[in-house]
Amino acid sequence: MLLQVPIQDVMNNLPQLDLQEIQNQLDFEQWMKNIGTFEMILKGLVIGIFASAPMGPVGILCVRRTLNKGRWIGFATGVGASISDIIYALITGLGLSFVVDIIEDPSIAYWMKIIGSVIFLLFGIYTFRSNPVGNFKPVPKAGKGTLAQNMLTGFLVTFSNPMIISFFGVLFSMFTFILKDNVLPQVLGYISIVIGALLWWFGLTWLIDKARKSYNIRIVWIINRGIGIAVMVVSALMLTYTLTGHSFPMLND
Repeated sequence: MLLQVPIQDVMNNLPQLDLQEIQNQLDFEQWMKNIGTFEMILKGLVIGIFASAPMGPVGILCVRRTLNKGRWIGFATGVGASISDIIYALITGLGLSFVVDIIEDPSIAYWMKIIGSVIFLLFGIYTFRSNPVGNFKPVPKAGKGTLAQNMLTGFLVTFSNPMIISFFGVLFSMFTFILKDNVLPQVLGYISIVIGALLWWFGLTWLIDKARKSYNIRIVWIINRGIGIAVMVVSALMLTYTLTGHSFPMLND
């Protein structure tokens, strides 16, 4: 004998679906699919520059070699660092792509963007207040080495610091760099990271080379201050942009 259960009781016991949340997720997935190649190229260039710009060990090494051994030796060092950066960028992207819930959930992506912007802002403040000149030690001019050798050392110095993965994680979160089902813009974004990094090293070695005759070690401090200011401005703009709802309009519905 079948039990007579009122249909209303059955409906009340069914899980309640949040239709607005489902719509937000669908809108967010569609938004990621619609991100264009130009936007991803721009993001990649910015990420590549910011990943290379902090005046850490490889930055100081690049400046020293440019001063003592010539511009192209310094640039070769930067090229090696760029190769290491793209490897770590790919590892970071691959790791994040496995965390499907983070990529597909607009609320989680929203908070990741905010947290990434705050961390990046704090990093900018730290960079602005730091003084890399204290770590600067001139090197002998003799023994330039080949371009390949200098490239290799630049690669090894950068690759020996796996913490760069965390830095890429912050940048990827802040710029919503990892896309779902949007292959071409994503690939172009990664290529642009390399281009951005190379543009930075090319510009830095050009500047240092131009200032070689009247070189003052203070220029390293000035460059570092400029990097800190740029990082703070970009992170503050991204944080404001996110908090005002322009990044993920579907969250305001």
